[in-house]
Amino acid sequence: MATPNPMPPMSAEPPPVDETLITYTNIIYALHALAVLVGLTTVHTVVFSFLGSLPSIVAVIMNYVRVSAVRGTFLESHFRWQIRTFWYALLWALVCLLLAFTIVGLVIALPGFLALGIWIIYRVARGWLALRDRRPMYV
Repeated sequence: MATPNPMPPMSAEPPPVDETLITYTNIIYALHALAVLVGLTTVHTVVFSFLGSLPSIVAVIMNYVRVSAVRGTFLESHFRWQIRTFWYALLWALVCLLLAFTIVGLVIALPGFLALGIWIIYRVARGWLALRDRRPMYV
């Protein structure tokens, strides 16, 4: 008796991606980049502009609204990359902020905020460049 094959054959081709979803993902990266640019060019810092500005918050909301539409495509990894960038930045900003309230905390918190700002810039740039090349992000 032959056993049924429960798994369909795997295709070498990734599923096709709707071009409007690529444009949508570019807009999300642009909103995050705008938040970073505001942080670099004003009295705001990159970290607090990225976490608290309207463009970045709108970008995260846009991620959650369309995450089901990109499931199974390479864009899913970009959505996870963007969402995790935001939430991990918030986590580490809170850690640095809590450290700032201790006696030796400012010595650690200020370099921590600087490192976090550089990390945010790196994540936005690396993700956007990978999207331009239509490559998935590792997560």
